[in-house]
Amino acid sequence: MKVGSRQLIRDINNNIVLETVIEQGPISRAELSKTLGLTKATISSIVKDLLDQNLIVEIGSASSDVGRRPILLDFNQNAGYSICIDLGVEIVSIMLTDLKGKKIAKKQVSVCEVNKNNVLNILIPLIDDMIGHTNPSKYGVIGITIAIHGVVYENNIIFTPYYDLKGFNLAHMLEQHYDVPVYLLNEANLSALGEKTFAINVENMANINIHWGIGLGLVINNKLYEGYSGFSGEFGHTIVEIDGKPCPCGNRGCIEQYASERALLKKLSAMKNKKEVSFQEFVELYNKKDPCALSIMDDFIKYISIGINNIMATFNPEVIIINSKFTSQFPYIVNDIKKSLSSNASQCKDILTSTLEDSSILYGAAYINIINFLGVKYYNPVK
Repeated sequence: MKVGSRQLIRDINNNIVLETVIEQGPISRAELSKTLGLTKATISSIVKDLLDQNLIVEIGSASSDVGRRPILLDFNQNAGYSICIDLGVEIVSIMLTDLKGKKIAKKQVSVCEVNKNNVLNILIPLIDDMIGHTNPSKYGVIGITIAIHGVVYENNIIFTPYYDLKGFNLAHMLEQHYDVPVYLLNEANLSALGEKTFAINVENMANINIHWGIGLGLVINNKLYEGYSGFSGEFGHTIVEIDGKPCPCGNRGCIEQYASERALLKKLSAMKNKKEVSFQEFVELYNKKDPCALSIMDDFIKYISIGINNIMATFNPEVIIINSKFTSQFPYIVNDIKKSLSSNASQCKDILTSTLEDSSILYGAAYINIINFLGVKYYNPVK
C-alpha cells in the first residue's frame, strides 16, 4: 500500500472517530473500538492525535463492575469559536458560538441601508465586539460565516435584490482583515442547515424563510442542494400570478410580491391608508378581527399553500418547515395551510413551524464554520 493511501485511510478514520465522539461522547476508547470496528491499537493512536490537537479531552472515568475503570473522552467544544452573521436588509444579527454551536453572545442592530460603501463599517465593529467575548483557546476564531439575502455561488455574491452587494468581494476583504476563513452562503440555505443540525434531523427537508423576501433551503439525501450555479431555492421568484406585480428580479408575479412580510404589510398599509404598518400593528388588528388584517392573513395562507404544493410536487420532501413571523405568532394557521393542500399527487410527512425562528440562519452559519474547521462530513452535536 502506498504511503499516501495509508495517510488517507488514517485521515478518514480520524474524522470518523471525531464524529463519533461529537455525537456519542462521553465515550471510552473500548466503546469507540466496538462501535467503529477499529482495533484498539488504531483507536489508541487516533485518540492520541486528537488529544494532541486539543479537539478531544479526557474527562474522568466511567463506573465499572470489573477491572480498571475506562477513561471517558469528550469533544472539546471550547477549543475555538465561531462567528455567525445574518446580513439582513434592515437588521444585522451576529452570534458567537463554541464548537458545539452553543450560543455565547448575540447582538442585533438596525440598519437603514446596506451597500458596498458601508457594509464593512457595519460588520467590523460587530465582529470585533464578538471577539471581545472570547476566552483564550487553542484555535481562537475558526471561521466567520455570513448569510446573504440573495444568490451566492463559490463564495461570491451574484444577486441581491434588496441591497447593493452584487460582485462585492466581501469574503476576501474580511479574510484579509481578520486572517480567518470567511464563508458566504444564501440565508435560506443556512436556515435549512441550522434546522437540520440543531432542531430536526431528517434526510430530506424543505425550509421556507419568509421575511423581507422569500427563500427556500433544500436538504436532499442529507446534503444541501444549491443547484448548477447557486440559484436553487430562489423560491420567492417563482411566479404565482401571470403578468402580476413587477419584481426586482425582472419577472412579474413572483410569490414574494404577494406573500412576503414586506409585501403583506405594504398591502395592509395601503388598505388602511397609512404610510406604514408594523407587524405588531398587524397582530393587534388581527386579534381584533379587523377585516383588512383577516384579508391579509388569507392572502398569506393562499399563496404559501400554492408554493408548498409546488415544492411537494417537485421535491417530495419528508418535512417542510415554515420560518415566518406569521406562523410563529399564529402557529395554528399551519393547519389552515395543510387544509388547503388537497392534491393526491404530492405529499410530505409533516409541515412544521420553525422552533429556531430567525436564529436558524445563525445556527446554520455555525455549522458551516465548524465542519470546515474540523474537516468532518458528518456533524450532529445535538442530544
